Amino acid sequence: MLGFILYLLVIGIVAGFIARLLVPGRDPMSFWETVLLGIVGSFVGGFIGWAIFGADLEEGALQASGVIGSIVGAILALLVWRAVRGRHHHGHYA
Repeated sequence: MLGFILYLLVIGIVAGFIARLLVPGRDPMSFWETVLLGIVGSFVGGFIGWAIFGADLEEGALQASGVIGSIVGAILALLVWRAVRGRHHHGHYA
């Protein structure tokens, strides 16, 4: 269990920072928010991999993915976060 938590933290750091680098624009996020973005991205990537390839059926749809899947998932999660945040903060920065 401890190994899985450390895996999620390391993947979260890497995937979160790479996603923020690849998606243009400014994201005022703290270090821990970036880690959380990467962790969420890992599970989003795991779900996408499960849905597309049907891989790891015994693990189910909610599972962590590898680095590439985590980065793709983190990019998608970042775009969704921006869209939701944009609706709630619309007009506040004009």
